[in-house]
Amino acid sequence: MVRVKQLWTRFFCAKPTWFSSASISHRGGRAYNEDKVGQVALPEGFMAWGIADGLGGHGGGDVAADTALSTALAYLKKNHCLSHEVLFGAFDRAHKAVLDRQHFQPELACMRSTLVLLMSDGRSVMWGHIGDSRCYFFSHNTLTQQTEDHSVPQMLANAGDISLMDIRTHEDRNRLLRTLGNEEKELRPTLLKKTVYLQAGDAILLCTDGFWSYVLEHEMEEDLITAENAEEWLELMQKRLYKIAPDGHDNYSALAVFCQ
Repeated sequence: MVRVKQLWTRFFCAKPTWFSSASISHRGGRAYNEDKVGQVALPEGFMAWGIADGLGGHGGGDVAADTALSTALAYLKKNHCLSHEVLFGAFDRAHKAVLDRQHFQPELACMRSTLVLLMSDGRSVMWGHIGDSRCYFFSHNTLTQQTEDHSVPQMLANAGDISLMDIRTHEDRNRLLRTLGNEEKELRPTLLKKTVYLQAGDAILLCTDGFWSYVLEHEMEEDLITAENAEEWLELMQKRLYKIAPDGHDNYSALAVFCQ
């Protein structure tokens, strides 16, 4: 089993909220890992976290995810303001960076990436995503908000043709409607409409589809109630993943943030 990486513990944001966070990223049953996880913390109290899941195979996915996430976090580090304009700007820069790499390396012309970003000023948070990497927000150990995938199965679920649970096993699970790196389509990340004000005890989970495919939402809540910190929460959920994930399962990554 892969050990959870503790990112930092009890980082004070010079404002009411303390954060502790941890991450995990593994290739699963695949030959290499095309997921990327990262974070930024500034003395002024601004913090940002992100996860990207690269698509394209043969190393292209890894390049796309790394390019997208590093570019987005670098942009947020320079423009540390909690606003829709800044959040969209991070996605826009990431998208253009992936396109630039495609043009510079034609053999990677088909690479794409999902991206989910979370940022906070210590009092509130905002998040945005593109693709099927998700953000889950928990208050009082209860899931209160989650992102909707930009995928064919999510579209079918929204139309009432399948259940939300069916998304995990649908034959078109890998058909994404929006990603970074697609020059033929307009960039359309989904951004949280209003900031969410933080309270002690809130928790946030960012994860790729290789993680949420095997860890159900009610299981996330159950493990959150038991866990004493972000690291333990991820370890408990990872145990669930390994109990049911088949041989050759996808890369998986998750990043947990505790508000204290």
